[in-house]
Amino acid sequence: MISAGAVGLMNLGLEHLTGLRALAGPSAPAPKAKSVIYIFLSGGLAQHESFDMKPDAPREIRGEFRPISTRTPGIQICEHLPRLARLSNKWALLRSLTHPHSEHSQGHHVMLTGRSDIPVGFDPTKSGSSDWPSIAALANAALARTNNLPPALVMPDKLIHRTGRVIPGQFGGMMGAQADPWFVEMSPYRPEHYGAFPEYLFHHEKGFQKDGALAFRPPQLSLPEDVTLDRMRSRIGLRDQLEKQAADLAKLNGDPSFDAYREAAVGLLSNEKVHTAFSLAKVDERRLDAYGRNSFGWSLLVARQLVEAGTRLIQVNLGNNETWDTHQSAWPNLKNYLLPPMDRAVAALIEDLDASGLLDETLIVMGSEFGRTPKISTLPGGKALPGRDHWGHVQSIFFAGGGIKGGNVIGSSDKNGGYPETDAQTPENLAATIYDALGIPKARTWLDLAHRPHLYYEGEPIKGLM
Repeated sequence: MISAGAVGLMNLGLEHLTGLRALAGPSAPAPKAKSVIYIFLSGGLAQHESFDMKPDAPREIRGEFRPISTRTPGIQICEHLPRLARLSNKWALLRSLTHPHSEHSQGHHVMLTGRSDIPVGFDPTKSGSSDWPSIAALANAALARTNNLPPALVMPDKLIHRTGRVIPGQFGGMMGAQADPWFVEMSPYRPEHYGAFPEYLFHHEKGFQKDGALAFRPPQLSLPEDVTLDRMRSRIGLRDQLEKQAADLAKLNGDPSFDAYREAAVGLLSNEKVHTAFSLAKVDERRLDAYGRNSFGWSLLVARQLVEAGTRLIQVNLGNNETWDTHQSAWPNLKNYLLPPMDRAVAALIEDLDASGLLDETLIVMGSEFGRTPKISTLPGGKALPGRDHWGHVQSIFFAGGGIKGGNVIGSSDKNGGYPETDAQTPENLAATIYDALGIPKARTWLDLAHRPHLYYEGEPIKGLM
C-alpha cells in the first residue's frame, strides 16, 4: 500500500511498478562495448575452409584450399580471406566452440539463443512459444533506446528455409511474441537463390544465377512531401481522440507496450539521424566500393551506420536459405560466391569502424549454427561435386573490436578439426560474452509467459578474449 501510494503521488500508475522495481534492481556494469554486431552465416561455415585449416591432415580432411599467413606470426587462415588476413591484429579467433546438435533447426536455435539445451516442446519445423528467446530479443528487453531506435534489431531479413519454414530461435519465444526483436527486412527472400546478390548470386546445384527482381530496399522512414511533422502529430492526435471512442480499443488504453511502439514510430519518422542510418543514398562511392556493391556489403554498411545512430545490438544475417550449407560443390561455391563478399565486407566494416574511432566500442562476432564434418563427402547419387556435412561438435567463431585482444586465438581443435582439443567453449559462454560486453548485469533475469524468472547468463564470458 505504501508503494502504491508513493507511486500515486508521482502521477504514475500501478502498471509502472514493475519498471521501477527493475530500475532498483542490480546496477549494470559499465559496458565494454557500446554496441555488438552479431554476423550470422546461416547454413554452417566450414572451419577447414576458413579459420581453422588443417594443411597437414590427409587430403580427404584438409580439402582443396591452402592456408595463408596473416599479419600475426603463427596465425594462418584460408587463402580466400586475404583482406581479413591483413587485419589480424584487429581480430581474434575461437577455434573450440562446441554443442551437440548437427541439424539446422536445432543448431540455429542454439546459436541464436545461446542455449545448448533444446527446450521441451521444441518443434524443428517452426518457431513457437516453447523456444528459448533469442539473444537479440533478450538484449532488446534489457537495454535502453537511443534516438527512439530499438536497442536490438535483426537485418536484412528473417531466416527462412527454401521450403518456407521460418527458422526457430530468432524470436521472443517463451517471452511471447511481444518480445520479438525488431526485424528490418531489406533483402527479399527468394527460395531458389543463395549468396550476395547481385554480384555473387548462385544456386548450390545450378551455379551462377541472375535475377533482376532482387533489390536491396532499406526502409523509407521519411514523411511524404506534403506532410510536415506538425501535421503528422496533429493527425495522430485526431486519431487518438477517435480511438478513445472505440470500445474495442479500451483494453489498449494505457498499455505501455502499445504506447511504446507508437512513440517509437513517431520518433523514427521525426529523427533525421535515424533516416540517415538506414539509407545508403548519401554514402560516398568509395565507401560503397570498399564494402562491396552486394547484399553482404550493403547489410554491414547499414549495420555500421546503425551503430553510430545508437543501436546496441545488430544481428546481420549474411545469406538466407542456409546459404553456407556446402554439402556439394563446396570449394567452387566458397571460392567464387561466398568467401569473397564476406571477406571484403567484414574487412571493410573493421577498417571503417577503426577509422571513425568506433571499433574499440563495437564488438563484432561472426559464427554459424555449426561447423562442417572433418571428412569430405559426396551426396547420394554421386553426381554432385564433394563437400562437407553438418557438424555441431566444433566450429570457429570470429571476434573483432570491443576491447578484444587482436592477433589472438582461443582454444584449438584436434588434428582433424573434428572436436575441441583445448579450452572448449559453449554457446552459453558466447552469449555471456555478448551480454557482458553490453553491460547487462549477471543478476539480470527475464520472465517467461508464466512469469517465471530465468537468468540471462547461463555461462561465463570467454576468458582471454578481452
